Amino acid sequence: MNKKILFLVLLGVLVLPLAVSAQASQATTIAANIKSLAVTVGMAIVVIGWVIAGILYLTAAGAPDKLGVAKKAMVAAIVGTVLIVVAVGGYAVISGIVNSALNSGT
Repeated sequence: MNKKILFLVLLGVLVLPLAVSAQASQATTIAANIKSLAVTVGMAIVVIGWVIAGILYLTAAGAPDKLGVAKKAMVAAIVGTVLIVVAVGGYAVISGIVNSALNSGT
């Protein structure tokens, strides 16, 4: 019975920190890959939104209702662009905090 307890304590003290460390580096790599994919898809959607908004403005020909739709599309494109910029900045901040916490051992 004491050997089992000793084995579990040694397992917890010696092996588990190494496993957690390995998983942390894999988790940061996976998070970076997901961020890269999300930014790429988001930027593609934003570019398409800007193009559609521009085409709507060009084809509005001064009609107030069409200009209203074009303005809404432009606002949506601006909001999408700002969201992507804020998300990338937020990821950088959070990633820096997590990496410093992992490297310091706390």
